[in-house]
Amino acid sequence: MNSDETGGLLFGTGGVPVSAQSRSTEAGIERIAELGLGCMEVEFVQGVRMSPQVAVSVGELAARKNVVLTAHGPYFINLNAVEPQKVHMSKERILQTARTAALFGARSITFHAAFYLKSTPEETYATVKKHLQQVVNILQKEGNKVTISPEVTGKPSQFGTIEEILQLSSEIEGVLPCIDFSHWHARTGKANSYQEFLDILDQVERKLGRQALDNMHIHISGIAYGNKGEIKHLMLPDSDFQYAELLKALKERKAKGVIICESVPYLEQDALLLQQTYRELS
Repeated sequence: MNSDETGGLLFGTGGVPVSAQSRSTEAGIERIAELGLGCMEVEFVQGVRMSPQVAVSVGELAARKNVVLTAHGPYFINLNAVEPQKVHMSKERILQTARTAALFGARSITFHAAFYLKSTPEETYATVKKHLQQVVNILQKEGNKVTISPEVTGKPSQFGTIEEILQLSSEIEGVLPCIDFSHWHARTGKANSYQEFLDILDQVERKLGRQALDNMHIHISGIAYGNKGEIKHLMLPDSDFQYAELLKALKERKAKGVIICESVPYLEQDALLLQQTYRELS
């Protein structure tokens, strides 16, 4: 599946498809190609446990199969942690993710950057920016070209509003947003209509320029949510998320990049639904 067939957008799964022959990254890439999808996010959510040798062979397989890869860093990241050791380890986890992802030719890596804890949003922003800039400086010195894409998060307790992520991206070279539209809907209870989706895309372009719309890293899934935001992931048809309206907005703004589906439990089913829905838009 090349991106020309889908107007510059590739569709795939967050992790190995359920129907893959095994839980290995390689089996996941094979299955993505068989299904006619175009990308896959390698999930390092429990830690970066992939040797350099395996990473290189994963990249070779992905290139042969024409599957674009991204990566999701560990969940145990909090750049606003009180304890210096936790901050240090958070930075190390982002670095490990980026280094391994570079070996398999990933387009970008994403992660949940921080929790507010007892800090104000402004204090948290300054702290996150400082530490993320240090991480990016190290990667740039190493010649690492992977885009760093902190994610829009689904709970009010988490750092990661659209404004915060766009501001970080405008202030740190090599950083672009991972926009999880489902998270933002769960967090705000809004942002679930064609016009609201267009407004978000226009906000991205105003803040970061057209190149940000040409290199999008997007997450979509069904999500159950309450007063405190995200509760759990669902299948899209079991949720209230207006995915067809989002796809229409993406097509209208000629967005390009990757759409990673994180629906539970059959993520490839919803990835195929998104791809099919997008192709059928006039």
